[in-house]
Amino acid sequence: MNIVIINGSPRKNGATAKILHAMEKHLLQKENVSVEYVDINSLNISPCSGCCSCYKTGKCYMDDDAEKLSKKIECADGLIIGTPTYASNMSGQLKQFIDRGHFVIEQLLHNKYAISVVTGENYGSGDTSKILTKLLKYSGAKMSGKIVYNLPFNSNPVNNKSVLNKAFALSDKLCSDIIKRKKYLIQTIIHNMIFYVGIKSFVKSKGESYKGVVSKWKRYQVIVDKK
Repeated sequence: MNIVIINGSPRKNGATAKILHAMEKHLLQKENVSVEYVDINSLNISPCSGCCSCYKTGKCYMDDDAEKLSKKIECADGLIIGTPTYASNMSGQLKQFIDRGHFVIEQLLHNKYAISVVTGENYGSGDTSKILTKLLKYSGAKMSGKIVYNLPFNSNPVNNKSVLNKAFALSDKLCSDIIKRKKYLIQTIIHNMIFYVGIKSFVKSKGESYKGVVSKWKRYQVIVDKK
């Protein structure tokens, strides 16, 4: 079982990172579980130029750490993404990767399970959680759960036993979901509506200019045509 954990915070030892590291440590205690922890702020990721060439070729013309991280996610069974709340949204560093990461259109997270972790100090963390959770679902993932936690700046969230217990419980649930291939019927119905009504019809209307996307669907075993 391969799980990728992404710390979307510019702070390697901030509140978000502390929760994610607690989950990492808990997961590493399990047999046959491999965990790769990534600090997004340590990567070399250029901003998206909006050229859309990746939809035709299947990859970005900028061969930097965004492409490397997307390939790691592609090979993973589970994904945990965490971010602090900035202006009722995720961090700029994480958003820059998401803009480059081949998530929604290419269905990068098809047949994977995910957890979102959001920290904040005031209002807005709930909005950030909705944005991040929607991204994961729209990209094909089944949501095993989420953490949303507000706390004073520079305080340690894992000192709160309830937060730590939830982090451990969700880590266990993620592994269980992967092993059992849990269906999550309502999530699947909503995703299928989004994919078949919105994404698939849009991509098909683009013809050859989106052939790289269709190639990704075939590789990920996303259902394109029912025969």
